[in-house]
Amino acid sequence: MAKATARHILVRSEERASELKALIEGGMDFAELAKANSTCPSSRQGGDLGSFGPGQMVKEFDTVVFSAPVGTVQGPVKTQFGYHLIEVTSRDN
Repeated sequence: MAKATARHILVRSEERASELKALIEGGMDFAELAKANSTCPSSRQGGDLGSFGPGQMVKEFDTVVFSAPVGTVQGPVKTQFGYHLIEVTSRDN
């Protein structure tokens, strides 16, 4: 069974997610930005969600995590919770 690990930053607006993505692409630390900006409780761990399998996250999130390249920041991805920046940190099939 496939498993992945990922971290994310959850914010309320697409604009804010895009601003944070630009900061990450400019060299700022993903974990530090997650701690300072994410509304998800995972922000305390730098956005780290740990390990999970397909179907354990909402569909939009799941689709990105199990298809995007490892180590690149994806998003903004809209879900019922807001807008996510997602980085797949590992995946095995």
